[in-house]
Amino acid sequence: MFENLTERLSHTLRTVTGKAKLTEDNIKDTLREVRMALLEADVALPVVKDFVNRVKERAVGTEVSKSLTPGQAFVKIVRLELEELMGAANEDLALNAAPPAVVLMAGLQGAGKTTTVGKLARFLKERKKKSVMVVSTDVYRPAAIKQLETLANDIGVTFFPSDTSQQPVAIAEAAIREARLKFIDVVLVDTAGRLHVDAEMMSEIQALHAAVKPVETLFVVDAMTGQDAANTAKAFGDALPLTGVVLTKVDGDARGGAALSVRHITGKPIKFIGMGEKTEALEPFYPDRIASRILGMGDVLSLIEQAEQNLDREKAEKLTRKLKKGKGFDLEDFRDQLQQMKNMGGLGSLMDKLPAIGGINLAQMGNAQSVAEKQFRQMEAIINSMTPAERRDPEIISGSRKRRIALGSGTQVQDVSRLIKQHKQMQKMMKKFTAKGGMAKMMRGLGGMLPGGGLPKF
Repeated sequence: MFENLTERLSHTLRTVTGKAKLTEDNIKDTLREVRMALLEADVALPVVKDFVNRVKERAVGTEVSKSLTPGQAFVKIVRLELEELMGAANEDLALNAAPPAVVLMAGLQGAGKTTTVGKLARFLKERKKKSVMVVSTDVYRPAAIKQLETLANDIGVTFFPSDTSQQPVAIAEAAIREARLKFIDVVLVDTAGRLHVDAEMMSEIQALHAAVKPVETLFVVDAMTGQDAANTAKAFGDALPLTGVVLTKVDGDARGGAALSVRHITGKPIKFIGMGEKTEALEPFYPDRIASRILGMGDVLSLIEQAEQNLDREKAEKLTRKLKKGKGFDLEDFRDQLQQMKNMGGLGSLMDKLPAIGGINLAQMGNAQSVAEKQFRQMEAIINSMTPAERRDPEIISGSRKRRIALGSGTQVQDVSRLIKQHKQMQKMMKKFTAKGGMAKMMRGLGGMLPGGGLPKF
């Protein structure tokens, strides 16, 4: 997400950060680069013009000239304006209504609307502790109704059945009546999409909106359509009193133009972003954190939240106790660590939220991530092909056992040997970790692997 924009802006702003004094000339050059970076990221032209003018206005004023570090002050202005552009702060769902609170989901076909209903249902159930009902009024696509039923069963929320012979308004009204009887907190209404904005679709969804009187009307839009996403959101905003936007497929959008254009063009806040296909891959949209990511400063707060939600504390404590007792770090423990990383969205999701290290090319980092992800999947397959005894004691794995494991995991014998060797190295590191002062030694070792020494000396 934002890889291209981050790389371009980081390079541009790096040239100005160290300057002892900013003149109108060097601000002009930097602003030209910022303008080009935003346009290449497919940000809408009116948004770019307004953004650059606002930055220039603040930069040539007293804010920068009186600063002891003008270059850093300029970067701070860019960051604050990015936050302002995207909405200044996260806006939560307004669900403090008499239950059931109705949330209407609108959008074009293919934007990921039904999947987003499932993701939002899971978010409300797990993070907000709400009881949720989902219902589909898409009477044109029986597959959409079936998809929502499958998602509801997987997540463990109530599904209200509907079929193609019914009218959308009648379906939604019946679902709300049922939810009221069952004391359900929130009803998510999935609506029919079209391949493009048309009058028939708009009148149908307007009638639905008038009938169910939702507390939230969210527009679901594909981030990969760039500034078209903002324009489509505006068309829906003109027809419906939207309360917010959900950007989907953000993980596949290296440019980020939609995220930077939607708020400015529609006047509606981005409330959530979809960061993958899994039902847990929905994040509240925090403009300040996204601005940090765009400028290569990372998003450590989101990373901490992600860890708290997805890491298995019981397993972590069990492993710590095991290591303290002097028992070895076996291949089952190794597999658990790989699975925990996968639960957090994989290496790519973690790297996306960490601050960029100066001088590292983001495209190369992306390639390294995909190679590492592939290796992790291979490692897991190899460990899964072992017997419990082999996982607990890799020393018993002979040549014939390696051949069997390689055959079972679809890998080569040398891949199995490499994994066993890597595991031995990790065991040694774990021993240092548990020894007195071992943490400092391990961190120093890791620091030496990073550019410029990376971590501070202990």
